[in-house]
Amino acid sequence: MTMSMKNKKSGFTLLELMVAMALSLLVVGAMASLFKTGMSSTFVVAQRAETQQNMRAAIDLMVKDINMAGAGLPNGGVQLPIGAGNNGPAKFGCDQAGACHVPTNTYPNNNYMYGIIPGFKNGVENNSVVTQAPAPAINDSITVAYCDYNFPLWEYNGQFPAGGNVGSITMTANPIYAPAPPALNAAGGLQVGDLVFFPAGPAVAEVTGVTANTITFNDLDPLNMNQSGAATNQLKTVATANAAPGGTAIAYRLFVVTYYLNVPAAGQLPRLMRQVNGLSPVPVADGIVNLQFAFDTYVSGGTLDANQPDPLGVGESPSLIQKANLIVMGESMTQDGNKSQSMYLATSVSARNMAFRNRYQ
Repeated sequence: MTMSMKNKKSGFTLLELMVAMALSLLVVGAMASLFKTGMSSTFVVAQRAETQQNMRAAIDLMVKDINMAGAGLPNGGVQLPIGAGNNGPAKFGCDQAGACHVPTNTYPNNNYMYGIIPGFKNGVENNSVVTQAPAPAINDSITVAYCDYNFPLWEYNGQFPAGGNVGSITMTANPIYAPAPPALNAAGGLQVGDLVFFPAGPAVAEVTGVTANTITFNDLDPLNMNQSGAATNQLKTVATANAAPGGTAIAYRLFVVTYYLNVPAAGQLPRLMRQVNGLSPVPVADGIVNLQFAFDTYVSGGTLDANQPDPLGVGESPSLIQKANLIVMGESMTQDGNKSQSMYLATSVSARNMAFRNRYQ
């Protein structure tokens, strides 16, 4: 008798299948969680790198300007036009359109230009609120003044018209310099809104017009520097002294630089702005939400007042500032949902042209 053999095919029971599926889900879930953690970490690193890059760009430029504060100016700064006939204090942080970008924008202590002008709680355009700044929300500005040695304006001899007219000055290249300096209005040269410093006064004037060899200084300029009717410390004293035949005036381009925060109307993060002389401001770094300064100042008797946030407010002269200590807080522009990264950077800058103290005098 022949018996037929049937092949019995083995398979998974329902219980085995459910256990396998559960284990597979656990493995897939663990891998997904690990992937999400890695992506989140990568995004956080990218946010912090972006924020740090913006903050370093901001600090690097501020350090350069603060380090130059007071260069080429007389010890203690420059008295701007005062006396009978003056039109009020000169301005900083303002452009040719008449817009002033910091709330307090006139020179302190009876119209005096210092190498550093602290701006305690004066750091946000239009007094806008920076909601990202930590409480208590304090944002400062800073204004520094120094001579520009890149454009060789001193290689010209300036001649004012006869009679001490301060409306214009003719600049002739001094033949002792070779090669000859570039034209006044060459690329990188003077432009309307620039400031010119005359050490012989001393006096400061705003450029209202410029050609290849002539600079115009009309009254009623946007920065209120050109005050020919003021009794003292205006350009007329320089013009009168140099109007005689053969008389010459030496000049330097002056940079007056103001740093402050601007809060865009469209809801973007605040940005750090840099405004020079009477020119339009330019953005330096985005995502800067807090800017604070404190200053090391020598007071009477040679005592050091360290980390003073408001030298003007406590009656200390900005001409005695030795060092600026600054703190910048940045916030990442990209967000992970509603999460953003923020961080601080701090540094100290010696105003090298203001820091020297002759202890033998």
